[in-house]
Amino acid sequence: MNHSFFDLHTHGFLRVAVAAPNVAVADPATNAARTLEMARRALGQGASIALFPELGLSAYAIDDLLQQRALLAAVERAIADIAEASRGMNILLAVGAPLRWRERLYNCAVLILRGEVLAVIPKSFLPNYREFYERRHFASGAFVADAEIDVAGRRAPFGSDILLSARDVPELVAHAEICEDLWVPVPPSTRAALAGATVLLNLSASNAIVGKSDQRQMLCASQSARCIAAYLYSAAGQGESTTDLAWDGEAVIYEMGALLAKAPRFSDQPQLVVTDIDLGRLAAERLRQGTFGDCADLEGNGALFRRIGFDLAPVRGDKGLLRPVQRYPYVPDDETRLAELCFEAVNIQAHGLEQRLRASRIQRLVIGVSGGLDSTHALLVAATAMDSLGLPRTNILAYTLPAFATTERTKSNAWALMRALGVTAQEIDVTPACRQMLADIAHPAALGEALYDATYENVQAGARTSLLFRLANRHNALVLGTGDLSELALGWCTYGVGDQMSHYNVNASVPKTLIQHLIRWCARDARFGRETVTVLQDILATEISPELVPGAEVQRTEEFVGPYALQDFNLFYTTRYGYAPSKIAFLAMHAWSDADAGVWPSVVPADKRLAYDLRAIKHWLGVFLRRFFETSQFKRTAMPNGPKVSSGGSLSPRGDWRAPSDSSAAAWLADLDAIP
Repeated sequence: MNHSFFDLHTHGFLRVAVAAPNVAVADPATNAARTLEMARRALGQGASIALFPELGLSAYAIDDLLQQRALLAAVERAIADIAEASRGMNILLAVGAPLRWRERLYNCAVLILRGEVLAVIPKSFLPNYREFYERRHFASGAFVADAEIDVAGRRAPFGSDILLSARDVPELVAHAEICEDLWVPVPPSTRAALAGATVLLNLSASNAIVGKSDQRQMLCASQSARCIAAYLYSAAGQGESTTDLAWDGEAVIYEMGALLAKAPRFSDQPQLVVTDIDLGRLAAERLRQGTFGDCADLEGNGALFRRIGFDLAPVRGDKGLLRPVQRYPYVPDDETRLAELCFEAVNIQAHGLEQRLRASRIQRLVIGVSGGLDSTHALLVAATAMDSLGLPRTNILAYTLPAFATTERTKSNAWALMRALGVTAQEIDVTPACRQMLADIAHPAALGEALYDATYENVQAGARTSLLFRLANRHNALVLGTGDLSELALGWCTYGVGDQMSHYNVNASVPKTLIQHLIRWCARDARFGRETVTVLQDILATEISPELVPGAEVQRTEEFVGPYALQDFNLFYTTRYGYAPSKIAFLAMHAWSDADAGVWPSVVPADKRLAYDLRAIKHWLGVFLRRFFETSQFKRTAMPNGPKVSSGGSLSPRGDWRAPSDSSAAAWLADLDAIP
């Protein structure tokens, strides 16, 4: 078996750690021992980088003790001890120390790997206000470049112009800055990121005051987002001098604005947080976001930095994945955020529809209501738009259009919903029209033969859509589309005169999983009246089916195209980040292989909390790749207008996704087939 698939490094991940040790004031030997102890803990958990606090070898708040030569000599011995002990450790250590260079003292980040001091980076911005007096002791390293320093019997590159570039991990470029460097208008890490740094390290000793943690986290989140980078932050904690200050030991790891790991503050015990950052995601996003490169060109930062190459040699093997992976990437796990997203989504859809009605000077809508998820949500959006425009809901001309396989349950739910919303409701049976068309084209089903092929199914979809367009002509209305993003991705829609077409489609960029949550949200809060709650709940509980083939067995859509939960997962990572199928499968394995692990959005019912093994994940991912890349792009190329709703993107050829209609899926399938 090829174990490399199960190795997180294969898929562009890197395990990193942030430490907040208990500091011994002015005792470098003890601090070195504690640093090594935590470094071994981090290495034992598979970490390849470990970050420690500012001046962690001496302690930060020691004031004029920084002028004592005995202390400074002890710091150098501590660095030497750490370097020697690290010879057999494949982990890059970033430790803080006061170091002398050319008769001046600098507040430094010392980067150590396997016995070598790879680089020493001095702090650029020295706070000298309120409780801070760093200029009393230190010189700024802002203008130190292309220099070297002798430290602990070793000679190392020295300056604020250093990037550490891993030769064996191509997307790992590390940069270190120190505390206040992050708080200035243009942090050194900004220029470093524009020069290629992907992992930004901050050795900090930020003292604790009320509300400061929120500001620190805001800065870390913002910097990681703006720089399209991972940002690791370690603040001094237990043990620092408490003369007039307190320290909370904040340790956090952010990636592109998202918090991946956080240690408890004010702990009596040393804290270590470990997580996996996605270097591949960072590289893909920088490639996609052209303005990042434009800014780098404008700043000319490549010339400001020198790259120090090194071999990280991360310990490989199956270490699992220490990183939150959402099962539903279009749906937040947090209930409060989910409610905000649902509110935004419905209003984006409704406002887009309102503008189309205003611009066309049309005040009526025609919609087909099947009693299924998509038409239900589109009808709720239509009602929201009419209310906002000050128009009566009776201007929504809603039709239920039963045919050969329509069930009593879905038809009764359609009627119950239309009545509860107060729209103009009517039923038109399209069975006679479908039979006539089947007879006109000499289809065997017209003679009673049970041939339920694509022709048979599409005759029904076509009859419904043709009727809706003629009704729109008749009543000076617009046909409101109902098909969702998931169906467009999988090509699960009838092209042309079918459910692929409308005058405006409010669901075009809303995936099936999000539509389910939007309806649950509307039902939970009774947003359209108490009389809608029961019918909405029953619609959610109904098997997803096109209801096109008659018989005792219900057509189960997910048996054909796969579970929508998995296919939406595949869609998100394919289009949003361009991940290879093997990486998507790796993520899906960690997200979906255990129904009892991880976090489920609160709106997912217990009976829907399913698990999928790697075999099932591979199978349905293969279905997705074939349908998405080979057989359905031509439908998306001709899709009608509709508002972009999710940051996960849309498939509009005028927006997020522009692709040839006749491409091959061979490259993606080859990558998938390589998975053991």
